[in-house]
Amino acid sequence: MNEGAEQSGSSRPGPEPASYRLVSGLFLRLLAVVYLIAFVSIGIQIDGLAGPRGILPYGVYLGNAWTADGWTALWMNPSLFWISADTWALEGAAVLGVLFSVLLFIDVRPRTSAAALFVLYLSFVGAGSVFMNFQWDALLLEMGFLAIFLPGGSRLVVFLYRWLLFRLRFLSGLFKILSGDPYWLGLPALFGGGSWQGLTALQYYFETQPLPHAGAWYAHHLPDWILTAGVVVVLVLELVVPLMMFMRRRYRLIAAWATIAFQVAVMLTSNHNFFNVLTLVLCLFLFDDQALSRMVPEGMRNWLTRRFPTREEGRLRLLLARAAAFVIVPVSLALPVQLLAPNLFPNAMARFLDIVKGYHLVHPYHVFPVMNGERIEVVIEGSQDTIEWWEYRFRYKPDRPDKPLSVVQPHHPRLDWMLWFVPSGRPDHQFWVSGLVKGLTEGSEPVAALLAENPFPEAPPKFIRLSYFYYRFTTPEERAASGAWWVRSYAGPVTPFPWFTRPDP
Repeated sequence: MNEGAEQSGSSRPGPEPASYRLVSGLFLRLLAVVYLIAFVSIGIQIDGLAGPRGILPYGVYLGNAWTADGWTALWMNPSLFWISADTWALEGAAVLGVLFSVLLFIDVRPRTSAAALFVLYLSFVGAGSVFMNFQWDALLLEMGFLAIFLPGGSRLVVFLYRWLLFRLRFLSGLFKILSGDPYWLGLPALFGGGSWQGLTALQYYFETQPLPHAGAWYAHHLPDWILTAGVVVVLVLELVVPLMMFMRRRYRLIAAWATIAFQVAVMLTSNHNFFNVLTLVLCLFLFDDQALSRMVPEGMRNWLTRRFPTREEGRLRLLLARAAAFVIVPVSLALPVQLLAPNLFPNAMARFLDIVKGYHLVHPYHVFPVMNGERIEVVIEGSQDTIEWWEYRFRYKPDRPDKPLSVVQPHHPRLDWMLWFVPSGRPDHQFWVSGLVKGLTEGSEPVAALLAENPFPEAPPKFIRLSYFYYRFTTPEERAASGAWWVRSYAGPVTPFPWFTRPDP
């Protein structure tokens, strides 16, 4: 009995420190599932996006990088595809990703499997270029990198995961508040748009988001007062609730359930691929084993916690986790500042931040900081004679007004998403759109496979034209009469490239 206990007249021990063995085991299994989904999703698209006959052939990019930078290109572009960027290598790497996902799920060499998954997906993010430059890709990599250090050094890694969840949620809210400029961060809102500060963002969001499903149509027609209140709820959930993630256990659990409820609500009204699933998985680290054991059957608990590192393994992982934290924490504080003030840091510091960000160890998250005021879609048509035109149909993006608003998540149709950005007018889209049209006029089978319908199955078109169309949701009365989800009207040609002509052989 210690001196304090004698003075208090009680020998009752203090509360045992929280354990995270069950949390870590369940997290790794769920992360493996998300990895599997991500590799299957990109595996069926990568040849059309980055293969030798794809929109942006990665082999050509790597060749140009080597010519320009020599050996420096290897560490500036971390990728297994330096070995080969042919179709067999791209699709084979996706199969390897599925295999290591299964190995991680069944707890075979979990540290090795986690490291392999990180390297494979990092290679795909490089190969996918603009098509994999999304925040959920960065989030998967950041979560996957930290997973290499689980379960050894778990308390430190638990903190790093909570810090990641805090940054993801809080920065999303902070940047919404700071996004008063419609061209802020180079993300222009088309023709005005909803304002988070003015509490009008949700009056536009459901209709103008990249790939809405049927839930968005119904949410869009909610009364304005509900949509206004919804903006207030979103800002509270993103600015206030994240602060509770570092408070006492009771408040952490409240933050966890509030964040989970919000992510479910988003999934019911939006197709955000596997982004919301990743956030739900991250919420595990707001729980501890005691809280989680009430929700997990005993047999599963034993399976999830059967492996634990030896003392030597734990020490090594703790050492590595401390080294990672030494980089991650200060860089994660600096990156949002760099985003807001690009010229603030000296060149050497800015270069270091870019390198860390390039390896996707840390990312400055900002989810939908601006909201488009109108929905504009790109319509692509082909012709052999410029008289009769046939429209290309896509798998998921709006085209026909009566096309079903499908649930796509957790799959991520990369081309459909990227076409949503074209009306923003950013000049960097011209390059990949030209690659898409080149693939269509050359009759590239991998590119055509990304579409729902190719109107030129026998011979590719000689002419391609791109046009803008306004889209808006039908009213309940219009939908009851026509069965359509959209009303569309012509907005004009896409400039600076309304026409493409296939050169004669």
